[in-house]
Amino acid sequence: MADAQAKFLTGSLFRHVVVMSATSSIGLMAIFLVDLVDMIFISMLGKEELAAAVGYAGAILFFTSSFGIGMAIAAGALVAQALGEGDRQKAGRRAASSLLYGFIFASIFAAIVWLNLAPLAAFMGASGATLELAVSYLQIIIPTLPILLLAMVGGAILRAHGDAPRSMMSTIIGGAVNAVLDPVFIFGLDMELAGAAWASVAARFAIAFFALYPVIKVHKGLDKPTPDQLRIDLTAIIGIAGPAILTQLATPIGQAYVTRSMAAYGEEAVAGMAIVARLTPVAFGMIFALSGAVGPVIGQNFGAGQFDRVRLAFRESLIFTAMWVVGVSLLLFLLRAPLVGLFNAEGMAVTLVYLFCGPLALAFFFNGVLFVSNAAFNNLGHPFYSTWVNWGRHTLGTIPFVWLGAHWFGAPGVLIGQAFGGVIFAAIALVLAKRVLSLRKETKPAPFARQGRLMATFHLRR
Repeated sequence: MADAQAKFLTGSLFRHVVVMSATSSIGLMAIFLVDLVDMIFISMLGKEELAAAVGYAGAILFFTSSFGIGMAIAAGALVAQALGEGDRQKAGRRAASSLLYGFIFASIFAAIVWLNLAPLAAFMGASGATLELAVSYLQIIIPTLPILLLAMVGGAILRAHGDAPRSMMSTIIGGAVNAVLDPVFIFGLDMELAGAAWASVAARFAIAFFALYPVIKVHKGLDKPTPDQLRIDLTAIIGIAGPAILTQLATPIGQAYVTRSMAAYGEEAVAGMAIVARLTPVAFGMIFALSGAVGPVIGQNFGAGQFDRVRLAFRESLIFTAMWVVGVSLLLFLLRAPLVGLFNAEGMAVTLVYLFCGPLALAFFFNGVLFVSNAAFNNLGHPFYSTWVNWGRHTLGTIPFVWLGAHWFGAPGVLIGQAFGGVIFAAIALVLAKRVLSLRKETKPAPFARQGRLMATFHLRR
């Protein structure tokens, strides 16, 4: 019998998808808001080199966070499948193994990054006083990467149990801690950039505590693994986390090329792209959250062998994506003039904002298809599909199309080309997802440990 905590095995799948996405998106919005608050307070100091230092540091932190995201995806998939199988003890063991291995690997990774902060920041383009500030900022934050990993994995474990509200609250509390401490440290204690860093450190500890506490106390979700079980779990974790980390690294590669291409058309074009970049997570935060939200729904039903519900969950997620994108696109279209005024956009920036608040907003549906397909790949034992699709999307699906779009249409063509590449790779992802779903009709899911060993040699078990 399936465990009572495997709440996605019954009930409306569409409702499960909506509730999980809504609660996850609120948590994401809290993170976006914290980043914005950080920049606002730093900008209030009136020193351009401080804001620039945060920018360079942010690029490095983005890469380090990809490690945590990969571990969180692995933990969520493994725990959700075990709960779907009705094996609560295995779920607890996998959760504990994920936290332990994640903390150890993150500590090693953080030490390597910390010892190479200066060359890393210089590689990003920092120099002089800005380089020194960026390094000092990162020297405070990087050692807490293992704490951030515990927070991210803890949140994934909560979502695997179907407890998205507590996962959401952990990030909201962390955001509140950061927002409250920022002005105290930066202005009250006159710590400037170091104050912002220590506020972020405090926020990471807060998120970790409020994510792990309900895992332990509410769900009793940790079970001590034996040495043999740790070895088995390591293979399974690496089998999912490895390709997931590689998947996350694809995005900044493609975006760097887009930014460089847009820079050729002047400051107004870059400003317009920056406005679009800030509008996107606000408008489509629900879709960004969908990948992590639908994973536990698919994972639990996959673990329980309920393959009809797995396929239905995939379809309902796509329907929800279409509904949200159409509704938000209409709202953006109606608000395009006020948005231009809000950001004081001029010239080409206005053109790009109007382009986004029209056909490009509708094209975000195809990004949603990619997110949902990646969730299916990660939870159905084919995480390398997600890796190949994402890298393809941000290389072959970006560089040639952006180049052609810029050649034919100028600055607007950069965004048009980027969107067109997304359409093609969304179609590829959909075909692969349908293939994976059709293979899961009769047989019980293969254990992730065995899949992990096979994936390590790039052989994907069918």
